[in-house]
Amino acid sequence: MSGIIGRKLGMTQIFDESGAVVPVTVIEAGPCPVVQVRTDEKDGYAAVQLGFGAKKATRATSAEKGHATKAGLEAAPAVLKEFRFDAAPALGESVTVDGFERGLRVKVTGVTKGRGFQGVMKRHGFGGGRASHGATRVHRAPGSIGAGTNPSRVIKGKRMPGHMGDAQQTVRNLLVAKVDAERNLLYVRGAVPGPVNGYVFVTRQ
Repeated sequence: MSGIIGRKLGMTQIFDESGAVVPVTVIEAGPCPVVQVRTDEKDGYAAVQLGFGAKKATRATSAEKGHATKAGLEAAPAVLKEFRFDAAPALGESVTVDGFERGLRVKVTGVTKGRGFQGVMKRHGFGGGRASHGATRVHRAPGSIGAGTNPSRVIKGKRMPGHMGDAQQTVRNLLVAKVDAERNLLYVRGAVPGPVNGYVFVTRQ
């Protein structure tokens, strides 16, 4: 199995065999039903579309409900994601955390927390202006942003204030510290992007 969809529950700590404290992120991963199977003959590539969670009937479109019905599901999944599989499961089967084992290296993709509109000090780590000696209202200002008479414009990519966060991010080379198959939980060493209850995609490396 190459991947699974999950929900970030938060961070905690566990102890390894030597008694050392290990910080981990707890992810509720699966069970994920197989909603669609892609084949080389029909789609040009081989993959499996997994679902996770369930949408309210009033919030799902007719197309989403019909797509879920073909897979034998009662409700449309809240999240859909395609993964490549060596041995693809059949339509309607469920993928669980049983495909992961302790010590496995994975990458986790999620959407970072939204920070709204932020200045250059918080967004880019600028040092800010002077705090004394005649400095007036420049303590958190970005400073000069232009390039002079030539080229008389702000260069593209200039680090400026703006929208921060709420972007997809992937953290690679994370270690699976523990697998709880009974409760569908993955304990991943370290932090993963996104808020509590945010959806994440866990993929083998």
